[in-house]
Amino acid sequence: MSVSNPDPNLGFCRDCLAYQDKKVRRCAGCGSPRILSHDELYKLTVAHIDCDAFYATVEKRDNPELADKPVIIGGGKRGVVSTACYLARIHGVRSAMPMFKALEACPQAIVVKPNMEKYSRIGREVRKMMEELTPLVQPISIDEAFLELAGTEALHRNPPARTLAAFAERVEKEIGITVSVGLSYCKFLAKVASDLEKPRGFSVIGEAEAVGFLRDMPVTTIWGVGKAFAATLEKDGITMIGQLQKMEEGDLMRRYGAIGQRLYRLSRGLDARQVHTRDSAKSVSSETTFNSDHSDRETLVAVLRSLSEKVARRLKKSEIAGHTVVLKLKSKDFRIRTRNRRLDDPTCLADRIFHTGLALLEKELDGTQYRLLGIGVSDLTNADLADPPDLVDKKATQRAVAERAIDKVVDRFGRGAVETGYTFGRHKSARPQRDRDAPDPKDRQGR
Repeated sequence: MSVSNPDPNLGFCRDCLAYQDKKVRRCAGCGSPRILSHDELYKLTVAHIDCDAFYATVEKRDNPELADKPVIIGGGKRGVVSTACYLARIHGVRSAMPMFKALEACPQAIVVKPNMEKYSRIGREVRKMMEELTPLVQPISIDEAFLELAGTEALHRNPPARTLAAFAERVEKEIGITVSVGLSYCKFLAKVASDLEKPRGFSVIGEAEAVGFLRDMPVTTIWGVGKAFAATLEKDGITMIGQLQKMEEGDLMRRYGAIGQRLYRLSRGLDARQVHTRDSAKSVSSETTFNSDHSDRETLVAVLRSLSEKVARRLKKSEIAGHTVVLKLKSKDFRIRTRNRRLDDPTCLADRIFHTGLALLEKELDGTQYRLLGIGVSDLTNADLADPPDLVDKKATQRAVAERAIDKVVDRFGRGAVETGYTFGRHKSARPQRDRDAPDPKDRQGR
């Protein structure tokens, strides 16, 4: 048995990392009951790491008097809960809950105002440790990330599972917080696994068991199925993933559009997305400098639509989305106007980017001559949570379905195959002097 390619019939102790027979309940060396074993344990390489109740755990680390007390991180009585420790969660406290309701549920809780500067610093420390394991680290938020560890066995002289267990122990000892690890063959199930045994969890979901494991899970387990869409599915009699597994892909797509395909694939554990790095990308945007200045609505709206489509293509290609739409204008005297609006849900759709940008542009149409127009999105996140069906604006949902259909045509026949009414026959005077992607200055990827 080599160190990096162990006997598949063995598990190992998560505390001392000693290899153990799968049947033992406690480690023969250190006595720990935390024995990890699985038939595919040494084949799996995709991980999701999530810090446990991150903000609250950091505050307990820094103030030992809080160790055995329920802690809520959030604002005053009119604010909301940012996060809560597991003791507070036992009483029913949840993230985004109004503070007054949280204190009704757990009146003995200690409320601590969030210190984002401190949390960001500690999050970077954990991220740096992740990057020592593999260059393929895909951050999802300040306290969680995906990792791809395929090919790291020789470097660490360990299979990925054992490398991850050692990492979790190191974070606990050196930083003083805990993490939970999910290990699988794809990103979707790695994320599901990391939520199974919090805190200090390490759960494994193999390919052979995926369909059976998912069968009895609620549909909300699937990324992008929030409360609103879950309510839609429930009206159609669908509450469990097992029901989706019995349905045909075409039927799901006819009912729910592009998200129907996601339901079909993820309900069967099919997820081909790769772990990719984003470095310090802050935004994705595109801008145009005109040959001549413009103030008329028709011209500016046509350009805005074209740029929105360009930004959307880049977002979709990178499998990311943004929470905030940013409009940029530069007047003929070189004065810059920047306007932004945060969305309830992140987006990677040209339609949402355009209509949000249009609402911002309308307020700036005051006769000013503009030499530059730009649109972009910031506050980037994974595209899996983007653009849930709009149960209020049915037309927006219809436009989203149409856009995804157009994307397929463009992928096959090229960008000139389809044009919208906004951009068709755009006037020659609106042709740009320079039409380019506008990366954030801190974006090392040069988007």
